[in-house]
Amino acid sequence: MIKKAIYSVFVFLFTYISLISCSFALTPSSDEIYEGIDVSNWQGYIDYESVKNSGIQIVYIKASEGNNIVDPYFKVNYNNAKSVGLNIGLYHYLTARNTSEAIEQARYFASVISNTSPDCRLAMDFESFGELNVEEINNISRTFLEEISRITGKEVVIYSDAFNARNTFSRELANDYPLWIAEYDVSTPSNNVNWNSWIGFQFTDVGRINGIRGFVDRDRFTRDIFLSSNDVIISPENTTNKIELYTVRRGNTLSGIALRFGTTVSEIAGLNGIRNPNLIFTGEVLKIDTTRNLSQITDISYDANHIIYTIKRGNTLTQIARMFDVTINSIVRLNNIKNPNLIFAGERLRINN
Repeated sequence: MIKKAIYSVFVFLFTYISLISCSFALTPSSDEIYEGIDVSNWQGYIDYESVKNSGIQIVYIKASEGNNIVDPYFKVNYNNAKSVGLNIGLYHYLTARNTSEAIEQARYFASVISNTSPDCRLAMDFESFGELNVEEINNISRTFLEEISRITGKEVVIYSDAFNARNTFSRELANDYPLWIAEYDVSTPSNNVNWNSWIGFQFTDVGRINGIRGFVDRDRFTRDIFLSSNDVIISPENTTNKIELYTVRRGNTLSGIALRFGTTVSEIAGLNGIRNPNLIFTGEVLKIDTTRNLSQITDISYDANHIIYTIKRGNTLTQIARMFDVTINSIVRLNNIKNPNLIFAGERLRINN
């Protein structure tokens, strides 16, 4: 009798723990799962015919790192994987320490992958932060993601280990960009307070696949990893930064200066090492990067009192608010938006000038 009771308690506890574990699991964004790997020069030469015959459907390839490093096997990996019909994703290892460097690296990534036609979202791999704080990490991440998407016209994904997905990357980023999560020795990733689902899951870094000597990262992806279009990426325009100097005048604010030069507060702050954007001084000389002047963007026009922005596919109010350094609430009020989560491509928004 006692043994039966102990056994019943054990079964109950096991079931309860299993249910709790399941309730805290991060789920895939769809039921359709694709087997994948991600590779770099560490794998050396790869026999992609054998890889494909092993059941792999998606290959993520490292293209670049920082602002001057191309993975030496990038072109070989891309051409050989493409030749056997594998679905291809490309990623950049981000090392930026401010938003200006993030823009520079996004443009470099775009130049490296120009004339390719990936099938999957472009991925940001940002995992070495140095002395950056959480706010700086998120500003750099958003700047990079917005810039690479703007230049290439492609959707993007954030690659992150489970710890940083939970504790470093913000809920705002999670709302705007999907997650490719790395967590090893688990059957499904643990729950994350910011993201509700994953579109990529790297479950080991010691995978074995025919055609590859040594270990390789293994992944699973959902159908949401695929791009809406796999058109060829056009080589970006000249990416040499145009820097102007501006002397702060009495009454100036950083947001006003940013608007005047068609840039953002975060970009000016990053370029000039400003830690408190609300504190600038008369006579201070600021460097302004006017390369990406908002006034040159074709989706922008003006009326007497407002900037008029035409929503592009994939835009969110969070992105638009950050682009113009205004609050989401100001856009909502000015445009009588009933549901901030529901905006439509082609719709024209008024933005306070």
